[in-house]
Amino acid sequence: MYEQVSHALLNDILDEFSHRVVREDLRHFYTRLGANFYAIHSLFEHLYGHREDFKDQMVALTERLARAYIDRPERLKQIDMEREENHNWFLSPEWVGMALYLDGFAGNLKGLIERLPYLQDLGVNMVHVMPILRCPLGASDGGYAVSDFRNIDPRAGSVEDISALTDSMHKRGMLLTLDVVVNHTSNEHEWAQKAREGDKTYQDFYYVFPNRDVPDMFEETLPEIFPENAPGNFTWDEEMGKWVMTVFNHYQWDLNYSNPAVFIEMLDIILFWANQGADIVRLDAVAFLWKKIGTTSQNEREAHLILQLMKDCCQVVAPGVLFIAEAIVSPSEIIKYFGEDAVIAKECEIAYNATFMALLWDAVATKNAKLLNQGIKSLPHKLDRATWLNYVRCHDDIGLGFDDADIRTCDYDPYAHRHFLIDWFTGAFEGSPARGRPFGVNHKTGDARIAGALASLAGLETALESNDPEQIDHAVALILTLHGMILSFGGIPLIWYGDEVGTLNDCSFLDDVNKASDARWIHRPRINWDRANRRLEHGTVEQRLFDGLKRMIAVRKNTPAFADFNNRELIDVSNPHLFVFLRTHPMMQTSSVLVAANFDVTPQYLDLEELSQRGLFRYGQLQDLVTGDSPAIFNNRVIIPPYHFYWLANQRARSQL
Repeated sequence: MYEQVSHALLNDILDEFSHRVVREDLRHFYTRLGANFYAIHSLFEHLYGHREDFKDQMVALTERLARAYIDRPERLKQIDMEREENHNWFLSPEWVGMALYLDGFAGNLKGLIERLPYLQDLGVNMVHVMPILRCPLGASDGGYAVSDFRNIDPRAGSVEDISALTDSMHKRGMLLTLDVVVNHTSNEHEWAQKAREGDKTYQDFYYVFPNRDVPDMFEETLPEIFPENAPGNFTWDEEMGKWVMTVFNHYQWDLNYSNPAVFIEMLDIILFWANQGADIVRLDAVAFLWKKIGTTSQNEREAHLILQLMKDCCQVVAPGVLFIAEAIVSPSEIIKYFGEDAVIAKECEIAYNATFMALLWDAVATKNAKLLNQGIKSLPHKLDRATWLNYVRCHDDIGLGFDDADIRTCDYDPYAHRHFLIDWFTGAFEGSPARGRPFGVNHKTGDARIAGALASLAGLETALESNDPEQIDHAVALILTLHGMILSFGGIPLIWYGDEVGTLNDCSFLDDVNKASDARWIHRPRINWDRANRRLEHGTVEQRLFDGLKRMIAVRKNTPAFADFNNRELIDVSNPHLFVFLRTHPMMQTSSVLVAANFDVTPQYLDLEELSQRGLFRYGQLQDLVTGDSPAIFNNRVIIPPYHFYWLANQRARSQL
């Protein structure tokens, strides 16, 4: 869009560019800058236009973009152009991700390069390497308290190793995801150190106050993120002689995005890692970017404007790079991180579907899909050019942030139901085979979240200890069914490392003083590769899980209906134990796939009469895409074994493709 004021300013800025910038070949840069500058200027003015230094900051921002473009390697610029031409590339069913802690999975970056064939064998082609930037020992929050945004933890390797990793991954058709922690820094970061020394410029990078007046006003409405380990949201810094906002841990200082210099620095860091080869940048803690007295300081409108501005700026330098919004909030809020009042994503192209994850675990505990079905009905539709990350487990806890209205619709009491789930997954409920631990217990409210490895939460650990073949079978089937849901739901499935071979709880964290107070380390394992190699031995749990998941991934990649074009339809069926939905490719109507999962411990049936009334599966023979077999059918009812799922297609329609 052309707008005289913004473009007059752009002309002034270009006239002020340094000689080095002007000498470079910036043809594509100028084209993208011109296309995006009205939006960039409008957003920057809305956030910072009241400041006397607005124009100077605007010049600084634009020159940072030019320098980042100049520094971008030619091979990455070529990828940018290819992805611009195929702008829906990431909606394809070909992408399957894995998230991993580098030290636990491969030791270091060079070790990860050596493990890429293992990931390829499974079918994974998108790898999220959890944060590997420099953090203080003992105060790292698992890598999310960064003391140097441009340097790798020496134990992981070097920036040069990242370049080698991206080269190897790109040759294999794989994508790399890296984190940028945008909400806060470590208190040992250079900016924090200068603030402590009394440098006003860097004190303005954070929220610092001489007394408790303003902090106490904030505390009236701010929730506590870690009430057990880090109560309150402000920490007194003795050296600085001031209070500093620390929403997460006392050693993580929140950045002040009302200062445009903070925005410019953090954007430059995002572009730095994009230029090292990151295909996807995961923006951590985006819900907290704007602080406002009298609110929870989460999901504020300005936080969304900051993300829009980051995306518009990235479009100028590295348009092939995607953003993930790490915002674990309610469905009505998470959908906003794609961008409101838009058709295509204008903030982040990808967001975590934490609601789906939590609902799946509810179905596991209750052995029915009532809340799962109700919760999915309440999940808002996403934008066209945006997608979910669907996952069963991740590095974090399982929160129980279901909508109370949905819980009541299923005839549960919200308070009692959440406590049942906590008791079930921590093994406190009689008969539960789960082996999780409570995390983030709030003794004021009784709320808690759940930590634990997928296999241990699904009952595999208990079954192996009792050497019960039937229970082992059930646990294996349940683990595969949960993965079957994230692989077919619509979006990019994200596997947590170790789950592909049934890795159990790792209690060794209790021996580490820096980890013992954080129960989430129980599901952040160090992979036992001797045990993982049992995947090559027929009949082992590891082989059954790895090969089962490998088969499902291969089928997903060759099933057009699993592309993510808002092409999922939830199917209401009379059997409460079943979760059923239909996937249909918009350009291939005859390629529909019916996904049906049984969360009960006994066989259940899917009545085909209920589907034929909708015009589904009237003709031909049903085929399960995973096994290639036809399911058992009796009296026009498909029999679904315990903890099992089907991807059902019409055999006649498939033969015509």
